[in-house]
Amino acid sequence: MAPTPCPWTVAPEPFDSPDAAALWRAYYTEVSDRWYLLHEGHRTDPAELAREIAADSGSCFAPPGGVLLLARYAGEPAGSAGVRLTDATTAELKRVFLREEVRGRGGGALLVRAAEDAARALGAGRIVLDTRGDLVEARTLYARLGYEETEPHNDEEYAEHWFTKDLTG
Repeated sequence: MAPTPCPWTVAPEPFDSPDAAALWRAYYTEVSDRWYLLHEGHRTDPAELAREIAADSGSCFAPPGGVLLLARYAGEPAGSAGVRLTDATTAELKRVFLREEVRGRGGGALLVRAAEDAARALGAGRIVLDTRGDLVEARTLYARLGYEETEPHNDEEYAEHWFTKDLTG
């Protein structure tokens, strides 16, 4: 019996492609709505959402100092992760996201491991990230993949947890 092909693929994608833009909008909408619902009891104001999405093009994920990875499930855009160098040996993992309908199918770990490989290819020996306290699923994934919680490495407004992982081992 032939093995079942993996429905997941992960590959670099231009940060400004239509698929990348759609996933950025889905990611930002979800994390912003989660914050507003938790802290203020309502979803993000649509005008604010549009402004914030437009304000961050994702150009930091352009080569040579960055890469945006797009995950596809059964050929359809399903998630993304961005990696950017913060210095010659440190990469930052950003915008790790999977559409809700494909969560729980192994894509998160696959995407993060691909991002680690991309960071190594950029010359990084370590990768860092930040996340919020309410993003429990993300924190659980990072811990399961060997990330260690550490002291803050930035002063991002919404960051509440910081992680690092050695990529040289």
